[in-house]
Amino acid sequence: MELTADALANARRIVEAAMAPTPQYAWPLLAEEFGAEVWVKHESATPTGAFKVRGGLVYAERLARERPEVAGLASATTGNHGQSLAYAGRAAGVPVTIVVPHGNSVEKNAAMRGFGAELIEHGADFQEAREFSIGLAADRGLEMVPPFHPDLVAGVATYPAELFAAAGELDAVFVPVGMGSGIVATILVRDLLGLSTEVIGVVSENAPAVARSFAAGEPVGTETSRTFADGVATRSVDPVAFDIVRRGASRIVTIAEDDIAAAMRLAYRATHTLPCGAGSLGLAALTAERDRWVGKRVGVTFTSSNIDTDKAALVLSGGTPAA
Repeated sequence: MELTADALANARRIVEAAMAPTPQYAWPLLAEEFGAEVWVKHESATPTGAFKVRGGLVYAERLARERPEVAGLASATTGNHGQSLAYAGRAAGVPVTIVVPHGNSVEKNAAMRGFGAELIEHGADFQEAREFSIGLAADRGLEMVPPFHPDLVAGVATYPAELFAAAGELDAVFVPVGMGSGIVATILVRDLLGLSTEVIGVVSENAPAVARSFAAGEPVGTETSRTFADGVATRSVDPVAFDIVRRGASRIVTIAEDDIAAAMRLAYRATHTLPCGAGSLGLAALTAERDRWVGKRVGVTFTSSNIDTDKAALVLSGGTPAA
């Protein structure tokens, strides 16, 4: 997979027609905390509260332009990917069916329905929901949208492009990793711009498939992915995404659940915003590596703020939600 300047420019045209660029700030309280210049990319400011809407907009635009005969889209999600497709599908006039696991975020489910998606609950986790959604798409004659796809990556790439345009070359960026569109997009934009920025992936220790794969040098699955940071709750690794991550990321940092919650609280104190568990992973990794980055310029992305109210309240009161 490659990202050309023309493809990025086209993706920016599509995304900017639907939403304003999200802000990025070098927060002074984070500078005090880490002794570093810390830029935060606020992807929670998108219309769906998460970065993935950018990919959905590019995917749906090409679908409407090149494949108008498609009856509808289907996919699986724990929330942000589904909201992205629901939002973009509504804009493009394409019906969207989303499968979520049982026990999924009540508020994310409501948001997907609010954007017009048909929502189906199946399975104990994302992997089981995804396997069911593939059969459902075949049965209904729908186009199955995978969690990782070149059009999704091109759309997502618009956010690191905005970050680097505003902040310039950074010493490192920390990127939460689920199925890989965010970190792959960051790597591809860095390389397209000819920057030397380290790209560091971050996962929950309860969903370590990417970390284990990176250590092994080949895709490795896990039996479970029970983390309250549900945006990265995956048990498998996309092989195309993994190949790019293996070659382009410096390492994958694994973060404990309590440390994810602590990073959420730090984000709230220092930036007056509350990213979700997955959205706080970059800040959690920076906290874990704080001595390495003193005097440097680093970036973290608050990839999403989509967390149920009761879990957010528990975190802010000092607790850690159960998976």
